[in-house]
Amino acid sequence: MWYIVGLGNPGEEYVNTRHNTGRIMLEGLEKIKNKGMTLIAPDTFMNKSGLALKKIITNKKKALKLIVIHDDFNFPIGKFKISFNRSAGGHRGVESIIKTIKTEEFIRIRVGICPTTSSGKLKLPKDGKGIEELILGKFKPSELVELKKVSKRVTQAIEMIIAEGREKAMTEFNK
Repeated sequence: MWYIVGLGNPGEEYVNTRHNTGRIMLEGLEKIKNKGMTLIAPDTFMNKSGLALKKIITNKKKALKLIVIHDDFNFPIGKFKISFNRSAGGHRGVESIIKTIKTEEFIRIRVGICPTTSSGKLKLPKDGKGIEELILGKFKPSELVELKKVSKRVTQAIEMIIAEGREKAMTEFNK
């Protein structure tokens, strides 16, 4: 059984916010959902995401079949990266999961949420408050269109992870 978790915050006020990118990606996965896959949208706030997995991911064997999809402001909108056995990298939702399941040995799909300049450079805020505003801000309609395209590629990546393994998917999609 594969466990696919889309991180975000519960509640209407967080719909289409950058921090809910993981949940947005889950919507695309509904089309391919099969008996070997469980989709999970935690009903906890981001910083408590691990609590939602406490009773599900009970050992390292299950953790190896865990795919966590989340936002990453270090990538532009339209990009994503698959990683495995990495630290939380400052993402508090991932940090909560690592602390709860007591391992970093799971797959992460980090989806870019950062707007860019016309030349393609990231428009990162200079301070922590600005980053919080960015993360909790809503996507513009044009950004949601781009996110929908990314969702299709993320779905393909997850299908490849399940069918052919994470290494093959990382080689194919981490370009």
